Amino acid sequence: MELLFDDSYYMKKALQEAEMAYEKGEVPIGAIVVIHDRIIARAHNLTEQLNDVTAHAEMQAITAAANFLGGKYLQDCTMYITLEPCQMCAGALYWSQISKIVYAAGDPQRGYKAMGTKLHPKTKIIGGVLEKEASDLLKRFFIARRNLN
Repeated sequence: MELLFDDSYYMKKALQEAEMAYEKGEVPIGAIVVIHDRIIARAHNLTEQLNDVTAHAEMQAITAAANFLGGKYLQDCTMYITLEPCQMCAGALYWSQISKIVYAAGDPQRGYKAMGTKLHPKTKIIGGVLEKEASDLLKRFFIARRNLN
């Protein structure tokens, strides 16, 4: 099956979700889940709004995609995330058996690689797609946050 869109197209959609998080005062991380060129889940961080440390964009997207598919496994799905997953999200992605993860910016302090967390052995991983755009948004957020305090 020929794909209609490339990774940067879908990462732009995840960045739109990150912008929504930014506007709400949330750390600007967005995620979308795609199956066969169809977006089935969109999410962004909601940890402040929900007062829930587990309400990361990836966790929200996993739940929405599983609900859409009617099952807990995300096989044949790709998640596009604006920041490398943390170990909590990587663990959830492991158990979801997602087929592919594409992330924009790496997280050398708190990302799954820095923490030594493993993803499912069948999961393909691509990093660095629209990395500058995602990094710039995160930097802008934290600069604005520091200036408020």
